[in-house]
Amino acid sequence: MEINERQLNLVNQQVKRLIRSDNFYGKKLKEAGISEVKTADDFQKLPFSQKQDLRDAYPLGLMAVPEEEIVRIHSSSGTTGKPVIIPYTAKDVDDWSEMFKRCYEMAGVTNKDRVQITPGYGLWTAGIGFQSGVEKLGAMAVPMGPGNTDKQLQFMQDMKSTVLCATSSYALLLAEEIEKRGLADSVYLKKGIIGSERWGEKMRNRIKGELGIEIYDIYGLTEIYGPGIGISCKYEEGMHYWDDYIYLEVVDPKTGKNVQDGEWGEIVITTLVKEGAPLIRFRTHDLSRILPGECRCGSKFPRIDTIMGRSDDMVKIKGVNFFPKQIEEIMSEFDELSSEYQIRISHLDRRDTLRLYVEAVSGSVDFEEAGRKLAATVKARIGFTPIVKVVEKGLLPRSEKKSKRVIDERFED
Repeated sequence: MEINERQLNLVNQQVKRLIRSDNFYGKKLKEAGISEVKTADDFQKLPFSQKQDLRDAYPLGLMAVPEEEIVRIHSSSGTTGKPVIIPYTAKDVDDWSEMFKRCYEMAGVTNKDRVQITPGYGLWTAGIGFQSGVEKLGAMAVPMGPGNTDKQLQFMQDMKSTVLCATSSYALLLAEEIEKRGLADSVYLKKGIIGSERWGEKMRNRIKGELGIEIYDIYGLTEIYGPGIGISCKYEEGMHYWDDYIYLEVVDPKTGKNVQDGEWGEIVITTLVKEGAPLIRFRTHDLSRILPGECRCGSKFPRIDTIMGRSDDMVKIKGVNFFPKQIEEIMSEFDELSSEYQIRISHLDRRDTLRLYVEAVSGSVDFEEAGRKLAATVKARIGFTPIVKVVEKGLLPRSEKKSKRVIDERFED
């Protein structure tokens, strides 16, 4: 999807803003001798920005406006290095709220809904992003934050919450608790706005079925406002994104060259109107594809497919490269297996070993036979034989945030 003239003009304004600010990207532009972009070809010559650039700019090297215009900061977790600090102007905050409002509207949420918000607050973008969108829409926010499942369920019943905002892991945990406690008749949920982690079709269907709700996949990342830059519609054929706020490309992760619409690759995002910390051609590492054509819902906003994974999620074992999503896709073919799994990789006796723990849907399943069939299918499709252990439903750990599905013990001390 080639950049259009309106988007190009907005990029040009951002380029000038960044050069004036002399922030990290402004310096990159000066070094490259770029002062403006007039054509789509000029845009393709703009250098990428990456997570490491943002870390190197810590604490406020991303700022592209005078400090007195900054009203808020948010931050990534910093679990793999220095955190990334993202400054926001008042307009940035308002723009983000407007995008989030659109997400709720796309999901059919109205000002008569009561929206229970379970993602975290504070430096993380999720909780406050979900809340500001609710308030912009005029619905009732129930800002619970993460954890305390007993209280979540109490408020869900007493407040008659109609919309749940959560990670897929926590939505599943709540669904299981509602079933376990026999609360289905006293819960009023109609919709779930689910985000923050990739989730497979089997998990999606479990949450829909066990909670009896419609679910919508929301997209975003801390560096680009936060969640709310895109969402799926009722047809569940990809996620619409707001191309008046962001320009989205999909590139080959190895070459950095744009791929054709419909081809899988890495999402690269340019913020078109952001003031506090504009980003040009930011490599997200998220893997998806641009879906050509219009959606059946009638929205003119373009779509990307459900996030397949991350280019840095790839695991290598016994000379074979694979993504966790490939395991999920194979598991989805086994009716006797649940959506929950955990991969543990270790180095024993001079060789790599992958153990795959998977939950059965019930105790009536032949655990050993299911494990043998799954191991054989993984061998046939991906090229290595895992040690499969099928376990009882509910045995694997649940998370109130994001589930850790791959534990690579080869690199642990």
